[in-house]
Amino acid sequence: MSSGTIAVPPSGAAALLRHPPFALFFLARGFSTFAYQISAVAVGWQVYALTHSAFDLGMIGLTQFLPMAGLTFFAGHAADRYDRKRVVQICQMVEGAVAVFLAAGSFGRWLSVPEIFVAVAVFGAARSFESPAMSALLPGVVPEGLLQKGTALSSGAFQCATIVGPALGGLLYAIGPGVPYALMAACWLLGSLLNGAIRVDRPVAPKEPPTLKSLFAGVGFVRHNPAILGTISLDLFAVLLGGATALLPIYARDILHTGPWGLGVLRGAPAVGSLVMTLVLARHAFTAKVGRRMFQAVIIFGLATVVFALSYSLWLSLAALVIMGASDTVSVVIRLSLVQLATPDDMRGRVGAVNFLFINASNQLGEFESGMTAALFGAMPAAALGGIGTIAVALLWMRLFPTLRDVERLE
Repeated sequence: MSSGTIAVPPSGAAALLRHPPFALFFLARGFSTFAYQISAVAVGWQVYALTHSAFDLGMIGLTQFLPMAGLTFFAGHAADRYDRKRVVQICQMVEGAVAVFLAAGSFGRWLSVPEIFVAVAVFGAARSFESPAMSALLPGVVPEGLLQKGTALSSGAFQCATIVGPALGGLLYAIGPGVPYALMAACWLLGSLLNGAIRVDRPVAPKEPPTLKSLFAGVGFVRHNPAILGTISLDLFAVLLGGATALLPIYARDILHTGPWGLGVLRGAPAVGSLVMTLVLARHAFTAKVGRRMFQAVIIFGLATVVFALSYSLWLSLAALVIMGASDTVSVVIRLSLVQLATPDDMRGRVGAVNFLFINASNQLGEFESGMTAALFGAMPAAALGGIGTIAVALLWMRLFPTLRDVERLE
């Protein structure tokens, strides 16, 4: 710089939101998550209304996971080789088109359960490319040294959308099944436009041609890094067992005796706790014993899941879900920051793809597992067993991965 002036990056959460690349990223992620969270309520309630089957509720998760599992490694390579914001933008356009299809079928009253499952599978395929690219894009839109705060704020966008999306989705579904799908389409269109306007601070240029070895390089990197392997696998097994949210349509309708609006409120309750915790973490970053803090958060998540599972009270259920959301946010912020900081920038897409595969294996297969267990034993025993299993996994992983347990700082 000829004038000798050095640009000072934003140092706080508010200043980070005034940083144009991050602000656009923040809004785009919020709109996309908002649409996705509406779909969770609309699809879940519509399928259960048509079939009254816990098995079919579980199949929603499996239908979404299978294309993700098949495409994840290709998606990670795409995130490292192509313009990440364009990858995200194309995925959101596809998701918006599928939402238009669901809206048209619902308004026209010709939409069937198999067609809903096909749409859910396309959502899964699009998200398999969108999520690793979006995760890898984050470090390029925040100034250096602010990744933990950027991760917390990005999680805040996710949680705000997760609070408003399900509640609004439930209310709109009460008007008509096609209404929430129409709003989803509009949100994904807005998200794609915002992503297209992002100017990345530190763009990534591909350094190697696509080969089979480079395609699976993320797996090798994770396997040889005990802290990352422990972090990702902890999320896989803990959430796989603690997937009580898949049973929310059953709880809302048959146990708590509420309607679509109640399902929306229940869906949004974990995000209330998450948002509160996000605001705390955006102002007060972890400075010590982060490994132990993560394990403690997972144990609290499991305990709150057991309370939710056994509750017949709407208010107690909401309180348990809020605590689940807050504790999950602590785990997510630490986990994502650890993975991003330990990964070279030109590998973030592929490592993010492995992380994404584990996350969605836990979420979607967790929904499948919960649906199957509920079909066999009932919703309440299934959810309670899942919470107990989550606690057991956290205690076991503390012994299996002492390197992760003893991580002191995120730096």
